[in-house]
Amino acid sequence: MKIINKLSLLLLVLTFSCKGDIQQKIANSTSDSNQHPKLILTKNGVEKIRASLGSVPIFDKTLAKVKEEIDAEIALGIDTPIPKDYSGGYTHVRHKRNMVVLQKAGVLYQILDDEKYAKYVKDMLMQYEAMYKTLPIHPKTRSYARGKLFWQCLNDSNWLVYVSQAYDCIYNYLSEEERNKLETNLFKPFADYISIGNPQFYQRVHNHSTWGNAAVGMIGLVMDDQELIDRALYGIKDLKLNSEEKDDDGGFLNKDGKAGFLANIEEPFSPDGYYNEGPYYQRYAMYPFLIFAEGLHNVKPALKIFEYKEGVLLKSINALLNLSDANGDFFPLNDGQKGMSYYTSALVTAVDISYHFGDKNPGLLSIAKDQDRVLLDDSGLAVALGIKEGKAKPFEKKSINLSDGPDGTQGGVGILRNEDIELVFKYAAQGSSHGHYDKLSYSLYEKGEEVIQDYGLARFVNIEQKGGGNYLKENKTWAKQTIAHNTVTQNETSHFNAKYEIGSQHHSVLNYFSSESKNIKVVSAKETNAYPGTTMLRTMAIIKDENFEKPYVLDIMKIVSNKANQYDFPYYFLGQVLNTSFEYKIPTTLKPLGSKNGYQHLYLEGTAKVLEENSKLSWLNKGKFYTLTSVTNKADELLFTRIGANDPEFNLRREAALMVRRKNTKNTIFVSSIETHGSYSPVSESATNSKSNIKELKVVLDTDAYTAVSVRNLKGVTKLFITANTNASKETKHKIKINNKNYEWSGSYYFK
Repeated sequence: MKIINKLSLLLLVLTFSCKGDIQQKIANSTSDSNQHPKLILTKNGVEKIRASLGSVPIFDKTLAKVKEEIDAEIALGIDTPIPKDYSGGYTHVRHKRNMVVLQKAGVLYQILDDEKYAKYVKDMLMQYEAMYKTLPIHPKTRSYARGKLFWQCLNDSNWLVYVSQAYDCIYNYLSEEERNKLETNLFKPFADYISIGNPQFYQRVHNHSTWGNAAVGMIGLVMDDQELIDRALYGIKDLKLNSEEKDDDGGFLNKDGKAGFLANIEEPFSPDGYYNEGPYYQRYAMYPFLIFAEGLHNVKPALKIFEYKEGVLLKSINALLNLSDANGDFFPLNDGQKGMSYYTSALVTAVDISYHFGDKNPGLLSIAKDQDRVLLDDSGLAVALGIKEGKAKPFEKKSINLSDGPDGTQGGVGILRNEDIELVFKYAAQGSSHGHYDKLSYSLYEKGEEVIQDYGLARFVNIEQKGGGNYLKENKTWAKQTIAHNTVTQNETSHFNAKYEIGSQHHSVLNYFSSESKNIKVVSAKETNAYPGTTMLRTMAIIKDENFEKPYVLDIMKIVSNKANQYDFPYYFLGQVLNTSFEYKIPTTLKPLGSKNGYQHLYLEGTAKVLEENSKLSWLNKGKFYTLTSVTNKADELLFTRIGANDPEFNLRREAALMVRRKNTKNTIFVSSIETHGSYSPVSESATNSKSNIKELKVVLDTDAYTAVSVRNLKGVTKLFITANTNASKETKHKIKINNKNYEWSGSYYFK
């Protein structure tokens, strides 16, 4: 007997070779297998919705928009073309549109009790039934698991997740003969194909597999097919493979029993609700996680799915919302498309289900108000009623440290927030096949605008002209490489040599996280495996000082190595260069900075020799001034770079960085500050506080145990920040002497 979860709650997750009494109890616990709808909408829920119509504004508004949308689709007629395109092509877009339309039409039938919607759903499903019986595998061959309606099984699974809801809504409208026809020729073969027919897609712990598990499970719940439900929850029974199978982006088929929906909850989520692939893919996966969980809650209540792993599915929504900036855009950790936000439909689902099945957090209602729509189901009605009753309160984002790994022991992500400044510090595990090689990297925001940016992914999602809307080769050659991020690259080689098999074995370790102080927020973490023989310890703080207009960032990267290396430390700033404290030369011809590991995509636009102990760069972006001050030495080189070399199809954004290069160095420390200050109005053509307030940044102590940095402003006021490199617990008492002055404090750091 294999136990996937550690005696969580009442359920022991058993393998198919040894099903126990508890699994049988769950199988027999269906509330009423002949009662429909039962999956997302419920019979009682529909009655409450109908009774509330006309009195819950946001629900009524959503319903009216959906009705207008679906009525227009019905007027256009049904189109189920023979599949032939990649993402963004007509057949792909049409079938993707059809699945959403079917789900919405089914809901309208239940709420409005108008048979035209049921007939529309039935007619389209019958067209799919007629097509699917003889439909070959999709002609596009790029995917490691080709679908039939779509070029990859992932999209086929998307389709079945939505369409199972539509089928549930019109189940009783159909005759028994019609249901048998659909189930025998369409739904059961469809579920078998994406699971048994493609185990390399289905039998994994990955967002792809979560969609597959949910698809098989949801249609199984509607059809009351226990075999499909078990396959969804626990994976494929008695799977036999002759060779290891690998997908095209680094993921592997699991042979160690970790498969199925419950394993996909158990493995990727930390106890804090952080999803190891990052917020972009957590957003994508939350829909199947939550919509299938809602179906399980309604049909298989004994499973207690929302309590599984101490309620991590509902916890994850709070984590995900905190992984967004002031505008609601998700931070682009790992593979992530910029601009994806909690206004997406998947987060409408997440917010509504979290409120309905969780602790009724009033902050979720404020986000629902901003989303300006709700689900047309039981959870959406609960949210609409909460808003109507005036229960909404602002969703407060605070500094937060989110652990990574199934047990919360594989690093994490620290988010520091101080007034309008947000800093995202990544010291997490690899992040599955969507992970980047960027240990101890960070990005910086002010009021939702990027100041120091993370590149995100190299992909034009669903834009057919750009690689069929799929990942571009530059995602591997540039976006995942270490030099594409704001962290240290050693000897022009990426962390773990950019090898998934190595990177997935390691994670960084938290030194400390401190957010109790109103004025100072700090995160510190160590990485010992990115480069054999080299240890990196990075400490980052956002400091609110009465002598500065706004909070500023202090960044300390301490490196200890067993040999001399070249270290490159880039700062990917956005905006227009204003001035520098150093003189630089511009080459007459642009050439790549290197030949591999991402360097081949960087043009060298300027070079400078360091003349002073502090090197400054100031820039203007979207009406705000910023200054980077770096502690440098005369052996350092300063390089202006720009993304875009060896990119003949213009797949990469042409963005700039300032890089500090330190050669032939064994142990070293990089210290810098970033100030946000002043503003510029193009209307009044006036600039205020456009210059840096830092006169000098200086390392006054650097030992194994402590690093101390002094910050002196233009008025001559000096503050000292001391970080504990070891023994950094809140209870530890420290006493050191710097320049013949004693300093004593308790905790992880000192600032005064």
